[in-house]
Amino acid sequence: MLRVEILGNKATDSSLWYYMSKYSLRALSGATLASVLVCTAACSKQAEPTATSAAPKPESAAVAASTLPVVGDAPAFTLKDLEGRDVSSDSFKGKVVVVDFWATWCGPCVEEIPGYVALQERYGKNGLVIVGISLDRRGAEHVKKFTVKHGMNYVVVMGDDAVGEAFGGIAAIPTTILIDRQGKIRHKKVGSMHHDEYEKLLRPLL
Repeated sequence: MLRVEILGNKATDSSLWYYMSKYSLRALSGATLASVLVCTAACSKQAEPTATSAAPKPESAAVAASTLPVVGDAPAFTLKDLEGRDVSSDSFKGKVVVVDFWATWCGPCVEEIPGYVALQERYGKNGLVIVGISLDRRGAEHVKKFTVKHGMNYVVVMGDDAVGEAFGGIAAIPTTILIDRQGKIRHKKVGSMHHDEYEKLLRPLL
């Protein structure tokens, strides 16, 4: 059970996502921490993860992508981009798609962004599409400013509870799903992974 303070009021929540204990809660602003708690509450329908000081270890990237099992069919979705336009998963048919559930206040998520930028730049011409699904509750304008600041060159849309449930539930972030050209889920990781290691997974699918 973790105890945090927001604006002098004590709040207790056992469903804070795993990585929060890696970072000093005292160093977070009240607004940021409030955003964390709101997002945590929104995910309360999922099984509550155990808070830990280390991120769960994702599946080893040493596994050749060609041997990755087919987990299932990727769900269809339509979400709004940061300009309010509809983005449909149908537009990515025939592509290798990386779907990354993230938020601007998530330290491990932010650490992965430069790697995704590099992968999109390197393999976009080969049919790679990275889609960042933001779980921020502060709105598209806030996320848009963040993407500009960090030079994010890939698709970013605003997520909702429905898309998280469609992908089997998002108990922690970052959660990242790798989808092949046939629309099959081939890998799912919870926690951060260095982009060099993740590249080893997706490159054979291109």
